Amino acid sequence: MDIDFETPLKEALKKTKDRLAVFEPITLDQVKEVLNLTIKKDNENKLVTFLAMLTAYTDNAQFNLSFNAPSSSGKSFIPLEVSSLFPDEDMLKLGNCTPAAFFHENGVYDKEKNERRIDLSRKIIIFLDMPHTDLLARLRSLLSHDEKEMRVKITDRGDKGGHRTKTAVIVGFPTVIFCSANAKMDEQEMTRFILLSPETDVEKVLAGINQSVRKESDKKKYYRELNANPQRKALKERIIAIRDEHIDEIIIEDPESIRQRFLAKVPNPQPRNQRDVKRVLSIIKSITLLNLWTRKREGNTLYASEWDIDIGFEIWDKISLCQELQVSPYIYQFYEQVILPLWNRPQVDEFTNEPVPEEKKIGVNRQDMLHKFYEVHKRNLSMYKLRDEYLPALQSAGLIFQEQDPNNKKWLLTYPISAKRDSEKTDEQPETHSEPDRGANF
Repeated sequence: MDIDFETPLKEALKKTKDRLAVFEPITLDQVKEVLNLTIKKDNENKLVTFLAMLTAYTDNAQFNLSFNAPSSSGKSFIPLEVSSLFPDEDMLKLGNCTPAAFFHENGVYDKEKNERRIDLSRKIIIFLDMPHTDLLARLRSLLSHDEKEMRVKITDRGDKGGHRTKTAVIVGFPTVIFCSANAKMDEQEMTRFILLSPETDVEKVLAGINQSVRKESDKKKYYRELNANPQRKALKERIIAIRDEHIDEIIIEDPESIRQRFLAKVPNPQPRNQRDVKRVLSIIKSITLLNLWTRKREGNTLYASEWDIDIGFEIWDKISLCQELQVSPYIYQFYEQVILPLWNRPQVDEFTNEPVPEEKKIGVNRQDMLHKFYEVHKRNLSMYKLRDEYLPALQSAGLIFQEQDPNNKKWLLTYPISAKRDSEKTDEQPETHSEPDRGANF
């Protein structure tokens, strides 16, 4: 009996050709066009979010995001809209979550081993609000990709009262996205995320209003048209196909070029840059994964192209500043749009009517900041948020320092860290003072 070897081979080749024909190379501009259907503006934010979710379908190239922004600015909107492109079974969306809820409600319990095994490999977790601080602390090792299996001790109420200890075993690395309105993040958590903030300019808000009116006026029509869009359908099919390829490893063949390009933008390397370069590599790998059918491949291993590397660095260059400063983009925007313009405005000596030299300039007071903020954004900022969130974050980032107003000791004035000081302070570090009376408004 003759065995037909040719027919299966021909069928396999035909499937490969069909797949290559269906999933032609795609650019990030094409991905952006699909994302534009539901997310207006916010180009870098939505692309980075999409790429982060895509890395869930690798063995260890995942990276984590933190959307940090004021209430009602749409910080959870972007991840939720991007997640609608991904299979529901790969998503885990949580509100405010305690450690007990997270470890007890997920996974499968093995009574013999007294272990709850939670498989998070190739999953995407979105925390719609900042979870309990204890949960964040327990997930640090997971977020850092320290071990493929992480054991966590948890307590449970026993049958006869009291408490008993169990072990939760977390397997694999998910992509994790946090959404929070709180600017006060622990440094240990901050270094484990790429920090993002939605745009809040007038043009973005108007675009969002138009989108909401269109959507809420006739939801059935809106979703019917959205789901019928051929580019969106093709991207969703592509994502499922990427997942089903079960890619484990993505290799960059010239690591020295990565090192040189990264260090060229980092004149004074800091410890956190060790994590930043990993994020650059993960972004590059996610772009490789997007076009896996046209990349060099050996089994479940892909090889990044020069194009993938170039695009990866382009994306990183657009978001890297706030990562290096460890400050949320909306806080840095406040520094650029409010503090610097106020500091750079001319100051005139009230007695001589002459311009005040920079080393004699008086810092910016808080009332002026609030007025400038309203002028820029056409909305109010509370003194509480300015005093307890914005200014401490900028001071921690090394962008500003604060000193008492020489004319009123109850007031603190703000100076850019690069500001020249008067002659008696040129040779010493600028003074910083703790907050005076908490009741002081300026």
